[in-house]
Amino acid sequence: MIVGTPIGNLGDLSPRALQALRDCDFIAAEDTRVTIKILNHFELKKPMVSYFEHNRFEKGEQIAARIIGGETCALVTDAGMPAVSDPGEDLVRLCHKLGIKVEVIPGPSAFVAALAVSGMPAGRFTFEGFLSVNKLSRREHIHSLLDEKRTMIFYEAPHKLPSTLKDLAAAFGERKVAIVREITKIYEEVILTTLPAAAQRFAETGLKGEIVLIIEGAPVVEEEPQTLESAVELARGLMKEGLALNDSAKQVAKLTGQKKGDIYKMLHQEE
Repeated sequence: MIVGTPIGNLGDLSPRALQALRDCDFIAAEDTRVTIKILNHFELKKPMVSYFEHNRFEKGEQIAARIIGGETCALVTDAGMPAVSDPGEDLVRLCHKLGIKVEVIPGPSAFVAALAVSGMPAGRFTFEGFLSVNKLSRREHIHSLLDEKRTMIFYEAPHKLPSTLKDLAAAFGERKVAIVREITKIYEEVILTTLPAAAQRFAETGLKGEIVLIIEGAPVVEEEPQTLESAVELARGLMKEGLALNDSAKQVAKLTGQKKGDIYKMLHQEE
């Protein structure tokens, strides 16, 4: 079972998630020191297996073998939904490969919560996870998003925030950004500003806590509608390249939205 856990406030653990932790035979946890706090808070005692980035392949095989042997496992991450920007996705993929049924018990998700509270357009968005520590890789990632029109979401660590904001501001310019930190915790904060202003404000000091960046997408440039005259001009160009009058009118009509008959009539008059 994939079990979503609180991203800060333990009151956000759902009754169904709590029951799953009670009923499972063992827990696969990204950091047992974090998960034990949840178990202690709810007075639960369960054996745990440490499953994280650097042991996921070895431990994944062991966990899968135990499940095949009849045990039930609850997969949890440090906070939020396992398998989202998290090594748990490898274990889920392995279970599917081995024919092991995987159930999900939804829970809090930092990027969804941050998007909701940011006030940014949320109809379409792209989750980009963590940017690389490597400067070249980070800038290549950012550069690939220059024309992205959807709202963009990034996770960021406090110590990397100044350099990341500097690179984002250099690439995207005067885009709006919501810096959302410590979601559901005592010092929860939403900072609404622009990338250049944020880069300047946090150039030296940074911020504490878990951080989510919500950045507006590239502006949508509205194309002016094609006139009949411009459509005819396009058709003339096709005819010069050897396309027949009728075919030129038909093709340009599809591209411009103008009526084929009108384009054909004007071209025919010119002959």
